[in-house]
Amino acid sequence: MIIDALATVTYAGTKKNLVESGMVADTPAVAAPAAEGEPWRVKVVLEFPRDTDPFLKSTIKAAEAAIKYHCGKDVEVAIVTEFKSAPRPEVGQMLPGVKNIIAVSSGKGGVGKSTVSANLAIALARLGYRVGLLDTDIFGPSMPKMFNVENERPYAIKKDGRDLICPIEQYGVKLLSIGFFVSPTTATLWRGGMATSALKQLIADADWGELDYFILDTPPGTSDIHLTLLQTLPITGAVIVSTPQQVALADARKGIDMYRNDKVNVPILGLIENMAWFTPAELPENKYYIFGKEGCKQLAAEMDVPLLAQIPLVQSICDNGDNGTPAALNSDTATGLAFINLAQAVVTVVNRRNKEQPQTKIVGTK
Repeated sequence: MIIDALATVTYAGTKKNLVESGMVADTPAVAAPAAEGEPWRVKVVLEFPRDTDPFLKSTIKAAEAAIKYHCGKDVEVAIVTEFKSAPRPEVGQMLPGVKNIIAVSSGKGGVGKSTVSANLAIALARLGYRVGLLDTDIFGPSMPKMFNVENERPYAIKKDGRDLICPIEQYGVKLLSIGFFVSPTTATLWRGGMATSALKQLIADADWGELDYFILDTPPGTSDIHLTLLQTLPITGAVIVSTPQQVALADARKGIDMYRNDKVNVPILGLIENMAWFTPAELPENKYYIFGKEGCKQLAAEMDVPLLAQIPLVQSICDNGDNGTPAALNSDTATGLAFINLAQAVVTVVNRRNKEQPQTKIVGTK
């Protein structure tokens, strides 16, 4: 009778009932009342794919209701859960092999944050460091195109009892993005909960291995994604990307304030002034300050943080990003050298930060 009851419950993950899905892990146990007036007791073991299964709670409730419906509402039902995959590590233990986690942020979109993230990751790899890059912009992922791996699809491996996603490796960087799992021509219409759940999977359910630097390319502004990152990872520090113009600098201040909030306390490693000036290819010695001059330098002094780099606006940077061959791949060019110098500056400030400050605490933990 118990099996018949479970056969009426559909598991949303397979669109089949619990019996057909092979989720009844053991023969249900039925215990008669030990004394008059006590209820019958039923114990059922259900096996789910993973402990983060989104249908777990609803399936358990449906199974309990079905058993009570078929066996009587006074029956005492105990549902025990098992998982085919080992449970996800707890917050704070998700990336044990990662030494430094760097958030690349911007208060405003369109300032070249993703370009900086891609080139910083590649430059660090070219300096000999083990580097991972996570594209955390769930609604506007750009890293697959920038790394020329749009047609790649990550595969899963079994490791330590868990099914883990293998990041794509390109230019010496381990890379993951939601862009590998959704159509590049279709809008991602997800509520905040779905987006943050997907982000956690890319962090905790991936085989990142041993890394010296884990770069987070964050979306512009301050959002659910940023809060999820702060509540999931002990971020070593943040670098803020902005153009020199005042409207961008105003938003950069908000980004800095988010990380410096008393409840967050993520160190600001420094500012990066992108599109600092325009240099035409035919006049490489000329500088035209079309977005204003040294706005980030002034903001860095005001906020008492280092100015890590001033990256010029050069046509080749845009072209290289679109072609999937970021400028940092060629350190013989002025722009390639600028990103190598940026990477060296980041290494310096991270080493100083780790020497002088304690590890960042995850938001929400004591």
